Amino acid sequence: MRTMNRVLVVEDFVPFRAFVSALLRKKPDLQVVSEASDGWEAVRRARELHPDLILMDIGLPGLNGIEAARRIRELAPRSRIVFLSQEGSTEIVEEALRSGALGYVHKPRAGGDLYRAVAAVLTGQRFVSEGLIGAKEAVITLRDARNHRLCLQETP
Repeated sequence: MRTMNRVLVVEDFVPFRAFVSALLRKKPDLQVVSEASDGWEAVRRARELHPDLILMDIGLPGLNGIEAARRIRELAPRSRIVFLSQEGSTEIVEEALRSGALGYVHKPRAGGDLYRAVAAVLTGQRFVSEGLIGAKEAVITLRDARNHRLCLQETP
């Protein structure tokens, strides 16, 4: 029997949020349980629903995604977070990963990377879209549980 993974989608741009939710609904093991349009709403929904996975933008109104992720890590520590953002600078990606996220998908690559990122993160691995933090498309494994150092491994 397949495990159903419950997903919260957090995106303020309605057409993109609809696109992401539609992609996720095509996978039988993923269930979109809620959507949010700002950081504060994301924190509330995460606290209430404790989803298995949260896909979240960084540039959110009210409370940005990175700060929302920090709060969510305290309130729903088992929820895994994947950022889905237009931001591509090394500093932003690294800060997003330090906030407790396991994945980072660059929005222009969402069509090709989203499923791989979700699969990696749900198995406890990190995923970062190609070209970000100086890496090829990568699944990132941790050197230690405190995330002090990232080791990149190219995906097959």
